[in-house]
Amino acid sequence: MIADIVIAGGGPNGLMLACELSLAGIRPLVLERLPERTQDNRANGLVGQVVRTLDRRGLYERLAGNQDPPRPAPGFVFGALPIDLSVLDDNPLYILQVPQRRIEQMLEERAVELAVEIRRGHELTGFTQDADGVTLQVSGPAGPYTIETRYLIGADGGHSIVRKLAGIAFPGVTTDETIARTAHAVVPAELVDPVTGGLDIPGYGPIPPFLHHRTEHGLFVYAPLPGAPAPLISTMEWNGQDAEGPLTLAELQASAHRVLGVNIAFGPPDGQGPHLMRKLNGGNTRLAERFRDGRVLLVGDAAHVHSAIGGPGLNLGLQDAVNLGWKLAAEARGTAPAGLLDTYESERRPAAERVVMSSRAQSALIAPGSEVTGLRALFTELLGDPRNVRRIADLMSGADVRYEVGGDHPLAGRWAPDLDLKDGARLAELTRDGRPHLIDFTGDDWGYPATAGLPGSAVPCTAMLLRPDGYVAWATDVPQPDAASRASLRAAIQRWLG
Repeated sequence: MIADIVIAGGGPNGLMLACELSLAGIRPLVLERLPERTQDNRANGLVGQVVRTLDRRGLYERLAGNQDPPRPAPGFVFGALPIDLSVLDDNPLYILQVPQRRIEQMLEERAVELAVEIRRGHELTGFTQDADGVTLQVSGPAGPYTIETRYLIGADGGHSIVRKLAGIAFPGVTTDETIARTAHAVVPAELVDPVTGGLDIPGYGPIPPFLHHRTEHGLFVYAPLPGAPAPLISTMEWNGQDAEGPLTLAELQASAHRVLGVNIAFGPPDGQGPHLMRKLNGGNTRLAERFRDGRVLLVGDAAHVHSAIGGPGLNLGLQDAVNLGWKLAAEARGTAPAGLLDTYESERRPAAERVVMSSRAQSALIAPGSEVTGLRALFTELLGDPRNVRRIADLMSGADVRYEVGGDHPLAGRWAPDLDLKDGARLAELTRDGRPHLIDFTGDDWGYPATAGLPGSAVPCTAMLLRPDGYVAWATDVPQPDAASRASLRAAIQRWLG
């Protein structure tokens, strides 16, 4: 069999990449070793730029269940320290609470709509590559077979077989001093605060919902997620006691007692589930030595793993997929300008490095001990300054990412601002086709057909060129097109679009 592009891994990142490739006219083949979607819930929502990314593909409303555009969160946490985001005029941090299994379901439905072939129960077992393509060995329900493809994408998680077979090193740090326990569990009704939705525990005090709550002895989270069979209860301890065998509610209850110093009676949720009951010992922080080896590329956890604190995983991985999709499609079509595919790593690796830095900093802030308590007191003072709140919000959302696209305009290389267009549509509605767009705010002729313009009210520039991933490839403030501005636009189009 011959396929243009094969994606190993049918999780959120692999499915998102498949959708992006299909929008660009390339029909990939997705291989997923699991015979059906997992019922394990590895994540409970989306945090950061990815929320607006999904909005610009028309996918946000499918998850939110309504037609309203996403709204920034009024507050969040950094290292279990509360952040008041209402002090920001342009808050970049968006949150959508939705189980990962629902995200996977939605992305699979979208991929099928776009005629993507998904083979479940088919596992990549080996491959060889040369200058012209990759030969895959696959194990399927009917036996082993081979596939000839031009490119292979590893979207197969932190234990990626693609990365290992490609010989790409995965340096980093493995720690074993923490034990995280998470389960769906019912708490006594009298402990639930009807106003905040959090807990009010006699002998301890209030615990807000959804936010990491740190004590001198560990971490506690109470998350009554919408649509879940019961609230999620989670604890983390350092060098704690680990009972043998699978997690039980009794073990979780004992852990919560050690963290909070008081007893909370946990009960099992109603119904058949699936009910989460998970225990994780230690953690990994690793970053692939490179994201590409010839015709083999990595996305998501195959390229980077880190602490889940702050919810950065899907924000990083899904944006990897959106960044790679249009570039790989152009390469497969033969229309990519020289070096375009190389910019996938040069743009996404620094983003991954910042997430690794952020997760390490937050892990340090939630650790036990009086020294950390002192550090947290200092950070609390620093977070009283809106300028520091802005830096943290930009870091956690990914809004501080700026690609080297050329040009010195402040918008160049940044995420395009959300705009209302003159025909009443939103920019997010314009970009659902996954194509580049030239936005003209002046009504003048730039030498290329402009997609849309704006009302005469405040505009961020006079014209801008959007890449398919929603980032600004070029922008100008000249009031009318002149020879220099036309030439700079032409150069940007040739550099990014061929």
